[in-house]
Amino acid sequence: MVAVKQDSRLMAHLLRRAGFGATPDELDQALQKGYDATLEDLLNPIGDDDVPEDLIRRYHVDQSDLRGSPAASAHWVYRMVTTEAPLREKMCLFWHRIFATGATKLIQARVVTNQIDMFRQHGMGNFSDILLRVSRDPAMLMWLDNQDNHKGSINENYGREILELFSMGVGNYTEEDIKECSRAFTGWRVVNPDYMSIKMRNNTARPYGYIAWQFEYDDDDHDHGQKTFLGETGDLNGEDAVDIICKQEATARFIARHLYHFFVADEYPVPQWPHTAPVDPHAIDVMTKAYFDSGYSIKEMLRATFTSDFFKSEASRFARTKSPAEMVVGTMRLAGGIELPSDDTYLGARTCANMGQGLMAPPSVEGWQGGGDWINTGTYVARVNFASKILRDANRPGLRSVIDRVQQSTSGSAHSPESLVGACLEVLGPIEVADGTRSSLIEYARTHGDLSQTAGSEFDAAVISLIQMIVSTQEYQMV
Repeated sequence: MVAVKQDSRLMAHLLRRAGFGATPDELDQALQKGYDATLEDLLNPIGDDDVPEDLIRRYHVDQSDLRGSPAASAHWVYRMVTTEAPLREKMCLFWHRIFATGATKLIQARVVTNQIDMFRQHGMGNFSDILLRVSRDPAMLMWLDNQDNHKGSINENYGREILELFSMGVGNYTEEDIKECSRAFTGWRVVNPDYMSIKMRNNTARPYGYIAWQFEYDDDDHDHGQKTFLGETGDLNGEDAVDIICKQEATARFIARHLYHFFVADEYPVPQWPHTAPVDPHAIDVMTKAYFDSGYSIKEMLRATFTSDFFKSEASRFARTKSPAEMVVGTMRLAGGIELPSDDTYLGARTCANMGQGLMAPPSVEGWQGGGDWINTGTYVARVNFASKILRDANRPGLRSVIDRVQQSTSGSAHSPESLVGACLEVLGPIEVADGTRSSLIEYARTHGDLSQTAGSEFDAAVISLIQMIVSTQEYQMV
């Protein structure tokens, strides 16, 4: 029995980190497959998610063209909540946090949605391919001004950020490298296929056709002069710059540290990385080795992480603060997902923003720092209010399943406060809580009186009330 409990806790840990948590049914299915087989399914999703675009267009027409940020963010919440490939979808969130691109500057959100679609297709692939695709991505070209990077008049914005924030980190390149990198990316621009003869000078969503931005390379605008970048010299172009960047050990270690921060345990904020050693240098070494051994494969870095002792250890469990998106999506999945039409997608997107993570609206090109930054008095209240609202209707299929499991597991103990709390914590996670938290929950459960003769709506209300208390605890905010 102990071994089964240990297995369930390890599996739940994997499904929280490589996804958005598991419903009780999903955890049971994963336990039947085993850890290794479940991990392979996560790393190798088959097919695309079935997104009912016809229903979305019928009930939420603004989510069909996705020009507006509220609609685009809500549509992404829907995909995260309903996905059958949670790691693939979570990698979209991971890359959006690093390659932080805001619809605010771009005025329209369709191109950011296209960028996230690219992460969905290629986010577990080769890092050099991902970095090249990002460099050609119209949203990124406009976001970091490479549209204005010309032969004889370079704009250093993208050349700086690809090194500082996207690949290597401060301290691993020179100011001259920034200039030479920027020269390599001259001639990379955005055009619109409906207006091929017009150079884009007006960053606007109107007329409607302007949202269909495309990458174009203009050889006449490219600086073909000799460049020396990170020790290599030649008539370097953007593809060459990406190849050179991806060879660097600093790049492997930078991406490894981001993966550790996102999937294993909270790290120091990114601006401290040049001055502060990683929380677990051994873990960074393991992922760096996987990066080079596999030819820069993100999938193999993930595999090395999820099969490692440092990931499976007790110390790594509940060692990260849930991001707003993890909190929102995990809670909605637990409740039973979304059936259209539903305003829950908009509620979820608004709540993410209210808790400090506006999807498609990063605070800056630096993205979100995460960790303890996610929690303050205001955001904590927003978390509690959202979770309590989503987990209050016993008719939601996911919550109905949770209540039924709690009732089955406590029937032999006459629904004592102790067994009720234990069953709720087990079914919701399993969630580990401090002794003080457990005692407080038991005291709260006692306020519902003797539940041994209670059934139906009264029992449902008691369990829902206790669940709402659990989701307000500090422990529920950890993942």
